[in-house]
Amino acid sequence: MNRFLVAAFCSVFLVVTSAAGEVPRRPDVIVYLADDLSAADLSIYGGTRIETPAIDRLAADGLTFDRAFVASPSCAVSRAALLTGLMPARNGAEENHSCPREDVLRLPYVLSELGYQTAAFGKVAHRSCASGYKFDVTDLKQDIPDVQIRVKRFLEKRNDPRPLALFVGVSNPHVPWPRESTVDPETMSMPPQLLDTPRTRVQRSRYLQEVKDLDAYLSELRELTDKYLSKDQVFVFSSDHGAQFPFGKWTLYDEGIRVPLIVARAGEVKAGSRTDAMVSWIDLLPTLIDIGGGHVPEKLDGRSFKAVLDGESDSHRDRIFTVHSGDRMMNVYLSRSVRTDRYKLIWNPHPEFAFTTHIDLLRRTTSGDYFEEWTQAAKTDEHAAKVLARYYGRPEFELFDLKSDPHELNNLAGNSDLADVQQSLTSELNAWIQEQGDQLTVFHEPLMLDSPETWVARKR
Repeated sequence: MNRFLVAAFCSVFLVVTSAAGEVPRRPDVIVYLADDLSAADLSIYGGTRIETPAIDRLAADGLTFDRAFVASPSCAVSRAALLTGLMPARNGAEENHSCPREDVLRLPYVLSELGYQTAAFGKVAHRSCASGYKFDVTDLKQDIPDVQIRVKRFLEKRNDPRPLALFVGVSNPHVPWPRESTVDPETMSMPPQLLDTPRTRVQRSRYLQEVKDLDAYLSELRELTDKYLSKDQVFVFSSDHGAQFPFGKWTLYDEGIRVPLIVARAGEVKAGSRTDAMVSWIDLLPTLIDIGGGHVPEKLDGRSFKAVLDGESDSHRDRIFTVHSGDRMMNVYLSRSVRTDRYKLIWNPHPEFAFTTHIDLLRRTTSGDYFEEWTQAAKTDEHAAKVLARYYGRPEFELFDLKSDPHELNNLAGNSDLADVQQSLTSELNAWIQEQGDQLTVFHEPLMLDSPETWVARKR
């Protein structure tokens, strides 16, 4: 999309008028974003480790999406896709910490053209890219106490007559995690893909404490918006990708790409409803345009799911495509995937690369220090050795039957009974990569799987 196309797009917005010829007031929009939160850890998705009453109340007031996915499992890339409606290869933000190209359309501009005041508090866009999105109001403080003060002050003093599009992003539950937690590490359950070690439990409990904290702020935020904004509100809650644990963030397993998504709008979205419709974060931009009465352009990758919100459809996408192109020097790794209702194919173009992240290379006391226990356990325990080997090394193709194996523990690639499925999904994925103009760029020098002695040099 170049500047000419942006201008052309903005010139064809639909203006919805009432019978009297007046433009009806558009709904206020509130988007609340968590940072590194896996859907599976919330009670509304079957999580049993903590209670999240505010998220539960929002679900009771709106529509819960059981199959919502991000475009990519790293912060900057995921948020760029949300705010442009384009996949990474098309918007230009491919590896983490990168930003969309300057000529790409951005959501704040669109909402402004529709008559909205736009405001972003906390981590909405990635910090290094935030100025390029040009919200009317931008505040980059991300910790919940700072966000609390600034959002409250803004709403109290606001006198803009336009409807408000308010985006609030908190740093929870991104690392570093707090040293104290009210979640008991001894009694909580553990995800099956992780090794169950004492320090892993401690760090999981700290992560979950941050989930509890972001839930508590959700309650306060809703009280504020109910007090200061109109009764017609669209309230959206989601997360930019999964948690920073092995097989989560930076990976295309569902633990990394499946996120919570709840949308509430009194009188418009059926309260307490759920849907199996598969949606992607790139669909949020066109959906908000649609809700605001604008015309959704055809050249976006995203598609409006307003029909699902209105109860007119129970389906949206039959394929979800996701990509990952690395996180600077900590994670030089490419993955591409296609997911259907039942199967997921992950293609790792460079299986000779070692998969490393901040988890294993840094091993901080406020996040990944449990990985030392994993490394020691792998020396004597066969299961631990297999988990560690799976973490560092991925085969070129991974195929999962999500119906029988929702945690994606059993790779069926190469299984003769599923040869047709693998071939079909591989062809679809390759065709999509070509359509996207994805060059499969390796942005930095990789660490090789057969040279673990070189990994030490990359530790910070």
